[in-house]
Amino acid sequence: MDIKNVDSTYIANTYNRFPIQLCKGNGSLVYDENGKEYIDMGSGIAVNSFGFCDEEWQNVVTAQISQIQHSSNLYYTEPCAKLAELICKKTGMSKVFFANSGAEANECAIKTARKYAAETKGSEFYTIITLKNSFHGRTLATLAATGQDVFHKDFLPLMPGFVYAQAGDTDELHRLVNENKCAAIMFECVQGEGGVIPLSQEYVDEIVKVAKENNLLVICDEVQTGNGRSGELYSYMHYGIKPDIFTTAKGLGGGLPIGAAVLGEKVQNTLTAGTHGSTFGGNPVCCAGALSILNRIDSRLLEDVKKKSEYIINSLCSAKGIESVTGLGLMLGIKTVKPASDVIKICMEGGVLCLSAKDKVRLLPALNIPWNLLEKAVSVIKTASA
Repeated sequence: MDIKNVDSTYIANTYNRFPIQLCKGNGSLVYDENGKEYIDMGSGIAVNSFGFCDEEWQNVVTAQISQIQHSSNLYYTEPCAKLAELICKKTGMSKVFFANSGAEANECAIKTARKYAAETKGSEFYTIITLKNSFHGRTLATLAATGQDVFHKDFLPLMPGFVYAQAGDTDELHRLVNENKCAAIMFECVQGEGGVIPLSQEYVDEIVKVAKENNLLVICDEVQTGNGRSGELYSYMHYGIKPDIFTTAKGLGGGLPIGAAVLGEKVQNTLTAGTHGSTFGGNPVCCAGALSILNRIDSRLLEDVKKKSEYIINSLCSAKGIESVTGLGLMLGIKTVKPASDVIKICMEGGVLCLSAKDKVRLLPALNIPWNLLEKAVSVIKTASA
């Protein structure tokens, strides 16, 4: 059997895969089983921050593999400690808990918020407000935190303790705070799986104000938006706020599984020995790779991300067959007249790999995608959309 048949025979049927097998890649170019070349505009859903087989990343990862590939959290390792230090110094936060994914990072944030509220206000203050149209993960807790019925329907009853506010509706936000004994407000600055929709500055400011007035924690989910994706190191920085907790994953590891719950001063000591843990969290190989990624996300790269974002938006927003372009940085959603699935298929045939988010074409290219490849990809997208 070929790989596609082996996959369909032995892999759980949870993915609607595109009909190509990716075999090798370099930078923003990737090749299928027939040797056809594609420009990658998805970067593994915002994971391959510097593209495929980034040489500097490869070198540090392989060097770490040759020393210690895993130790468990019963012992100290240098990459884990150094990565936590770097994250805190770049953000002004206080502590980091390392996990293996965005969902696990969000689980840690939820547990931290509930423990903090129980200790400071009482055990009945456990409800977390999230936003309708949000996405926070597929574990039972993060599924309950996700404000989209489409993800809930097969897995009821949901874990209690989550209520959902309509993004932008400040009256509803105040009502939910008043009607529930709340621990935190949790949100994505850009709702990725919800259609790549940024929150307004006014609404984010209101969240922070309401949280301060009611002694609630502010939790920013930076799983997809983080690590330079938005044009700032983390997307909350666009809004001039500092959360009590933020979570990150995806692009942090550059292709290896890692997640992090990053804790501010208020909650830095909430988790104590035995209250949370992870066998693989803080794995030295993953942390070594993440150090390579995070060390290279500097002001020069972020400025380049913003320029590329501006180019894509200006090129596409008035193009034939395109109704709108939303998002921040290199996390963009394109509303097309044609069904997004048709546009994605035509792009694939033209040698460009795009993603979807609800009814939009979603772009998440490598942060360092070369200009010539970006321009070529945009041209293909314009043609496919017309």
